[in-house]
Amino acid sequence: MMSLMVHLKTAAHLRGKGDRIAKVTFRGLSFYSRVAENCEEEAHFNQTFRWPIASRLDADEMLEIQVYNYSKVFSNRLVGTFCMVLQKVAEEGHLELTDTLIDDNNTSIKTSVTLEIRYQPMDETMGVWSDGELLGVPDDRDGMFAFETDSLLSGQSRGSGMSAGRALQGSIPTFRKAGKSVFSAMKLGKIKNSKDDHKKGDEPAILDMEDLDRKAMRLAGTLEADTISLASVTAVTTNVSNKRSKPDIKMEPSSGRPVDYQISITVIEARQLIGLNMDPVVCVEIGDDKKYTSMKESTNCPYYNEYFVFDFHVPPDVMFDKIIKLSVIHSKNLLRSGTLVGTFKMDVGTVYSQPEHQFYHKWAILSDPDDITAGCKGYIKCDIAVVGKGDNIRTPHKANETNEDDIEGNFLLPEGIPAERQWARFYVKVYRAEGLPKMNTNIMANVKKALTGENRDLVDPYVQVQFAGQKGKTSVQRSSYEPIWNEQIIFSELFPPLCRRLKIQIRDSDKVNDVAIGTYFIDLRKISNDGDKGFLPTLGPAWVNMYGSTRQYTLMDEHQDLNEGLGEGVSFRARLLLSITVEILDTASPEIISSTDVQVEAVSNISESATGKIEEFFLFGSFLEATMIDRKIGDKAISFEITIGNYGNQIDGMSRLSSTKKNKKDGEKEEEENELIQNSSEDEADEDGELVSVSSTPPMRPFITDRNYFHLPYFEKKPCVYIKSWWQDQRRRLYNSNMMDKIADKLEEGLNDVQEIIKTEKAFPERRLRGVLEELSVGCSRFVTLANKDLNQAGRTKLDRERLKSCMREMDSMGQQAKQLRTQVKKNIVRDKLKLAHNFLQKLRFLADEPQHSIPDVFIWMMSNNKRIAYARIPSKDILYSIVDEETGKDCGKVKAVFLKLPGKKGFGSAGWTVQAKLELYLWLGLTKQRKDFLSGLPNGFEEVKVAKMGPSLHLVPPVSLVYNMKQVFQLRAHMYQARSLFAADSSGLSDPFARVFFSTHSQVTEVLSETLCPTWDELLVFDDVELFGEATELRDDPPIIVVEIYDQDTVGKAEFIGRTFAKPTIKMCDEHYGPPRFPPQLEYYQIYRGNCSAGELLAAFELLQIGQGGRADLPPIEEPTDTERGPIVPVPLGIRPVLSHYRIEVLFWGLRDLKRINLALVDRPRVDIECAGRGVQSALIQNYKKNPNFSTLVKWFEVDLPENELLHPPLNIRVVDCRAFGRYILVGSHVVTSLRRFIYSPPDKTSNKWATAGDIIVNVDGEPPIRKMDTVVKLDAMSDAVVKVDMTEEEGDKEKKKKKKKKKKGGVEEEDEADESVLDWWSKYFASIETLKETLRAQEVAQAEAEEREDLEIAAEAADIKPDDLLLKGSRTKEKGKEKKSSKDKKKSQAADSLEKQPFKVKLDELVVYNKELESEYGNFEDWLHTFNLYRGKAGDDDEHTLDDDRIVGRFKGSLCMYKLPLPGEISREAGFDPNMGMFQSIPHNDPINVLVRVYVVRATDLHPADINGKADPYIVIKLGKSEVKDKENYISKQLNPVFGKAFDIEATFPVESMLTVSVYDWDLVGTDDLIGETKIDLENRFYSKYRATCGISSTYSVHGYNVWRDPLKPSQILAKLCKDGKIDAPQYGPGGKVKVADRIFHGPTEIEEENGLKKQTEEHLALSVLNHWEEIPRVGCKLVPEHVETRSLLHPDKPGIEQGRIEMWADMFPMDMPAPGPAIDISPRKPKRYELRVIIWNTDEVILEDDDYFTGEKSSDIFVRGWLKGQQEDRQDTDVHYHSLTGEGNFNWRFVFPFNYLIAEEKIVISKKESMFSWDETEYKIPPRLTLQVWDADHFSADDFLGAIELDLNRFPRGAKTAKQCSLNMIRNEQELPTISIFKQKRVKGWWPFVARDENDEIELTGKVEAELHLVMAEEAEKSPVGLGRNEPDPLEKPNRPDTSLMWFLSPLKSIRYFIWHNYRWLILKALGLILLLLMAGLFLYSIPGYLVKKMLGA
Repeated sequence: MMSLMVHLKTAAHLRGKGDRIAKVTFRGLSFYSRVAENCEEEAHFNQTFRWPIASRLDADEMLEIQVYNYSKVFSNRLVGTFCMVLQKVAEEGHLELTDTLIDDNNTSIKTSVTLEIRYQPMDETMGVWSDGELLGVPDDRDGMFAFETDSLLSGQSRGSGMSAGRALQGSIPTFRKAGKSVFSAMKLGKIKNSKDDHKKGDEPAILDMEDLDRKAMRLAGTLEADTISLASVTAVTTNVSNKRSKPDIKMEPSSGRPVDYQISITVIEARQLIGLNMDPVVCVEIGDDKKYTSMKESTNCPYYNEYFVFDFHVPPDVMFDKIIKLSVIHSKNLLRSGTLVGTFKMDVGTVYSQPEHQFYHKWAILSDPDDITAGCKGYIKCDIAVVGKGDNIRTPHKANETNEDDIEGNFLLPEGIPAERQWARFYVKVYRAEGLPKMNTNIMANVKKALTGENRDLVDPYVQVQFAGQKGKTSVQRSSYEPIWNEQIIFSELFPPLCRRLKIQIRDSDKVNDVAIGTYFIDLRKISNDGDKGFLPTLGPAWVNMYGSTRQYTLMDEHQDLNEGLGEGVSFRARLLLSITVEILDTASPEIISSTDVQVEAVSNISESATGKIEEFFLFGSFLEATMIDRKIGDKAISFEITIGNYGNQIDGMSRLSSTKKNKKDGEKEEEENELIQNSSEDEADEDGELVSVSSTPPMRPFITDRNYFHLPYFEKKPCVYIKSWWQDQRRRLYNSNMMDKIADKLEEGLNDVQEIIKTEKAFPERRLRGVLEELSVGCSRFVTLANKDLNQAGRTKLDRERLKSCMREMDSMGQQAKQLRTQVKKNIVRDKLKLAHNFLQKLRFLADEPQHSIPDVFIWMMSNNKRIAYARIPSKDILYSIVDEETGKDCGKVKAVFLKLPGKKGFGSAGWTVQAKLELYLWLGLTKQRKDFLSGLPNGFEEVKVAKMGPSLHLVPPVSLVYNMKQVFQLRAHMYQARSLFAADSSGLSDPFARVFFSTHSQVTEVLSETLCPTWDELLVFDDVELFGEATELRDDPPIIVVEIYDQDTVGKAEFIGRTFAKPTIKMCDEHYGPPRFPPQLEYYQIYRGNCSAGELLAAFELLQIGQGGRADLPPIEEPTDTERGPIVPVPLGIRPVLSHYRIEVLFWGLRDLKRINLALVDRPRVDIECAGRGVQSALIQNYKKNPNFSTLVKWFEVDLPENELLHPPLNIRVVDCRAFGRYILVGSHVVTSLRRFIYSPPDKTSNKWATAGDIIVNVDGEPPIRKMDTVVKLDAMSDAVVKVDMTEEEGDKEKKKKKKKKKKGGVEEEDEADESVLDWWSKYFASIETLKETLRAQEVAQAEAEEREDLEIAAEAADIKPDDLLLKGSRTKEKGKEKKSSKDKKKSQAADSLEKQPFKVKLDELVVYNKELESEYGNFEDWLHTFNLYRGKAGDDDEHTLDDDRIVGRFKGSLCMYKLPLPGEISREAGFDPNMGMFQSIPHNDPINVLVRVYVVRATDLHPADINGKADPYIVIKLGKSEVKDKENYISKQLNPVFGKAFDIEATFPVESMLTVSVYDWDLVGTDDLIGETKIDLENRFYSKYRATCGISSTYSVHGYNVWRDPLKPSQILAKLCKDGKIDAPQYGPGGKVKVADRIFHGPTEIEEENGLKKQTEEHLALSVLNHWEEIPRVGCKLVPEHVETRSLLHPDKPGIEQGRIEMWADMFPMDMPAPGPAIDISPRKPKRYELRVIIWNTDEVILEDDDYFTGEKSSDIFVRGWLKGQQEDRQDTDVHYHSLTGEGNFNWRFVFPFNYLIAEEKIVISKKESMFSWDETEYKIPPRLTLQVWDADHFSADDFLGAIELDLNRFPRGAKTAKQCSLNMIRNEQELPTISIFKQKRVKGWWPFVARDENDEIELTGKVEAELHLVMAEEAEKSPVGLGRNEPDPLEKPNRPDTSLMWFLSPLKSIRYFIWHNYRWLILKALGLILLLLMAGLFLYSIPGYLVKKMLGA
């Protein structure tokens, strides 16, 4: 074994005096020396450090030594550093030197170090070592070194005892000198050794906690406790050493199995749809299911609020690949399909991976698939949730929606995806495929041959690619097993896409139907990286392998699903060469194709070498053992076949390298082929003389092991197989993947350790976690050094380079973060840090998955009678060899236990659990040229048997079998103590379990214990003469695993499988002493698995003892069977069985509930039997279950001996039997209490502050000021830094007065309505409470965002070595990476804070508590003293079928347990009033029947599952309690999925007979029976008796009238007095000044109350109530009392267990009938909407765009009219008259619209009732936001009117109108968010100018006109008093508008209108023309007259 050793002697010339510590670093792995204390000049370290190394020492490697001044408190200060290049050491192997250090500035300082270095390379040429040194046994004072350094990734244990030079001699070591001092404490988890060191005498590692603690103590002297880290301390089961791999316990493939899913989508509304005056419909499409919303007329922002549910029953993979597509279609009707406006798509997987599996109230961005140059086509607001079985989805509370109108902040996109997504082209290039299977039978082939006369390949392949809901296909290549396509398929999709997987299928084209040959999925997240330095998706060119069903062709392939990609493929099908590239499109460029249809084009061929150089690989396998072969197979001879790709496949595989095959495989030409053989190296040529692959073992007849299993007689002779194959050499990919996998395995194992330590409550989990993180950071840095090589190898693709870069970055940062995290691990936060470490694990696993395959996986098939029976699939990377240890596959050259399973669907369910065969298998895969040590990992002591006819080079030929001439004989002792929580396998709900233990070829069973799920066998099974082959020492480190299977014995038929677990025995060789610390072994828990789910735990211990020369006499003696009744059964010996103590268990028997019939007979006289560890007690018999199901005797007890260690406590069984006539007993049901810990009684601690009685404590009642909704108050979590400004100290009364004054001053412009008492009702209180709930949720969100941010900052800071405090000042700018993350957090934070700040000032309402979950979950199921145990009967369902246990519940037992050690401390029984009969259950009420009035209030239901075809339901309430049932059928609510019931129901009941309240929601049907939508059950009895007082919630204030009237018949003072009496504390003392004293606590409160007539009187009720509201502060008896509340309960349907069908908000009050009667129920009936009338006067329009051209004059004009309606009432739309021929866009109307409507103020919704269609039976109620739409149109006589523009005003918040038309601009729409808004409900009357807008061709908003309007809102009563007319009619008519004349038809008075037309438009032109004509006339006249005039002048006339 290569290693480097450094002996650090001293550091000299140090300055000052102090503690020094040194750190020595080599290859990224640092060791710390011990602390040299109080040294002055010189520090003597004198310590040796050793690095086992896996690769040879390079001459340029560095060793670094740093010396620090050590400080316990502050961080260590660096004195100086010494660095040296190890060239001389590498050459000479030994070096001693003294040298000076250098400081930070690289200048030499005086201080020097003296050290000695030795290096031992592999060939043992240098530096001879003495044994002691090699062992590196540290002396005790180096304890610290041991802990710090046991974290080597290369994993060799420094305690490995090994003689010099024996690594190559293969002799048995002559000595055993073990480094025991420290290492015996460690468990050196999975130790991997360098390849040559394949024999090792490792001292077995033992888990000895005390030892560790001692070491920890010793360490604590030198180190702070918070810095110690521990290497692997694991349970013995995981000690898997160097020659064996860890077997996988979980067997059954879970993929491919159908599961139930429900996808619910609510389409709320759409906004900003592009297009003019459209009638939009939203289509929701998932896979092939389509559903449509209703159509909304002429609007661009329709409001739907429609809910759709899709149910699926498919495998998860299929589900998550389905595409959810939302599209908006314009004007679709029966006759035409409508035009598509835009679509949005996303796959289901993306939704499922969101937090809570849902998007809530998010905006989907629509884009047009046919025109990618266009931008966004609008937005749809929707909720999408995907619920699988057992997922519980909590939606935010549905109340009046707040400002989610902020579209930008709420896009329907996963976090981190930009809102502006670009279009991209995805190019999938398909080059060629190889190795396709024959897809036709031989008969067909012969027929074809006879007909065509030629022998052609029988497959016509083509490739189909599916992505984002689109499919593309290549051409079909006829008749070819090696098709060449060279085509590319192009998809256009937005980038980043919201669909994660590409599905690539090779299909066989067939006349009848095409079948899939193989399928491959590409996950886009694995081939891209979205970080700052990320890369676009890219892949290849690379080969991908496809797997599917077996290759023999049958007409009906039973495993065809596997070829479709469902489930795990069981055989290689083909490999396909492809590449993927993505190009982001520049949509602005002109030559772009705008459609998104899939295109197929040809591409040029790709060169051979592009995918890598072809190398010859060699696969070797040896079968060491084949046992546990299922008897069903029959006793025909069995053989095993191994294949890799098509090599080794006996059907159509390539076993021999014939030139045609070779040519075919690699597409080479024949000539090149021959050349290739000649060019190959010499030794290869003669070695290959005729090396024929041997791919299967010789057939053998199986031997019988026992009733269920056979084994094959592979005793001395172990058959071997070997295959040569040729693949592209892409090992580097697999190497990197292996390194990451190994780091991940190590991390996972470490984390499991930590969890185990926490679970078993051992000491110091934080130290182990530190060790784990240390190993992780070392592993990461090692990865970074190793991965960065072979960079320019042939066939490296872009993805290889990019992946390497990103993996190195990720690993580097992960290493840093792990280091970071290590320093933060403290005892109290281990769990949080563990979570973070789990994130590392997930990331590692994700990174390690290599998307570009190279070598196909290896398949092992068991063949019998020429049939393929069972298989195992082993990834090739796991067995791939590399010279560097870290890169080697984890199972390469190791013996692995492999379990074979049935293929495909056969392996589902119980068939998948039974093992078909267990193999001990050795595999090695590597390049042929590296194969010299392919046998090195086998257990030693064998001779090779080769094929006889081999030539001269025999030494290189692999053996066909191995013969072991060494065998050891052992005795195995299996101490089977007990099992617990087993699976119920019988119909009684119990099992008759026995265990079968398998070891090698032996098996034994325990006895059968009948009717129990927690058998205590207490049995020792002895296996004598177990023969194991190989060297003794090796077996000692590497024993084979033991398999334990638990079965249920059935009287008839075969025993039924319950579960299986694995164990490793502790081994004692014959020369070892049997004694501590290793023997006798400790009992341990082993997890039992059944398929993939756990099925219980087994408590057992196993030891394997070697039988030496003296035979069995030398072994430790076995006690004889003691218990004569049990026969010859040997119990577990004393040293191993647990130490017992004497306990008493008291049982409180209360009653039985809901017992179902047994064998059709009712249960009449039940009894409960309690049993624990063989002792027990029976309850009294219930004489008549129907009349009174409670027990007469309440408390009984029994005493029992239980183990001291609480973790080993056996379970307690509760069984209910029915006593029938003639002494017959029938089991009704049973329950197992697996852990008694929660029932252990702990005496109260008298010293704790709850018991402090000295002096009075004043309790601050107003501990938390209620959230006042003020402008500046921000109420946040205590953690946040926000300023909480609450200046509300004046009394409420003053506030009211001030407010009234303020109102007067303002004179009616007061914004906020006076909250008048008369207006307030229960709903006001409810809505206010919901606001509070939302605010607390928001505050939590803010706090969480801040905490996350702080944590990010801390991590970033520590990476940059800054203290977090400085950082908070700097802000979060140091973070490069998390920008996006941060911004989203900030956004969340600011949004939440804004919404908290925006709340206007409101009057303080009394509130109740709204729980967004069941009340039970808040109060621990009300099991404060009365527990409910479900009784089960019947077989448990298989976990994958998920039949929930609810179906097996046959009743419930109510009672409780209390256990304590005897004797009990005396003071308890001496307490006053102690009733000895009641034991620990003092002060428990009687369980006599009691009559109770139950009042159930049902507020409303939300998100009901639709029950009718139209996607709606007609819900009504049904309430059942015992025999009484209340049906509210006549008050059903039509077509509503969110009905508001607002009802109270009174039912009288008698506890205990009627205690289960069922509230159901049914769907009313006109014909047929009504369907159940969902129901919820409430156990009233537990609530009634609970100390939390859940009978009637306590309100926050006490008042005698009004909306907040006190509901309880008892006043607060009476309740308080009763509580004090029950709790045995003094009665409350009311003092003056509003004080009350209870149990030495003083409370304050008001003392006056206002009666209905307004008079005030004195009262103590407020005081009493303040105590009740703070009852949890009372010592000993205090607890939080249930407040006045509304709880939200899930509705479930028995047919769809686990999937929520909606929610119901309700509460229940209970009043005992022997108390005073309660008042009438409070009125919570739904608020009636108020009737309003909105009067809109359209005065004028201006600047309306002109549409029409005049016939004669060609001028532009418009015939304007305005149309208006209230949203949702399109049919009531109203139009003004037409203003004809407006030439300027001005129009005068003076026209009045009148819109009556019903409005709910609290919810801000208009309520409309209308029939959905003419066939509807009744009206449906809709609630929609109040929005007024005004549109401007151009009227046309003959064609349709033209739409010009519109504006929509939300009547609650719309911009104030502009004063004049000039001031009215587009900004009123654009900057709507910033502008102040007004509400018509507050203002009542508004007048102003508003803009009309429409979108132009480029989707830009443009102004198309302005309207002057006046809005006037009046209540219906006022409207009746002062009615107005429509239009300009009476009453209160408007005057006629003064329109210009031209607006009359121009043909009535043509001249006038011509004058108007011509003069109006052309007057300047006319004037100019006239002027010109005058001028011309003048000129003409001038010219005309000038000759005559001239003549006159000249002649002088």
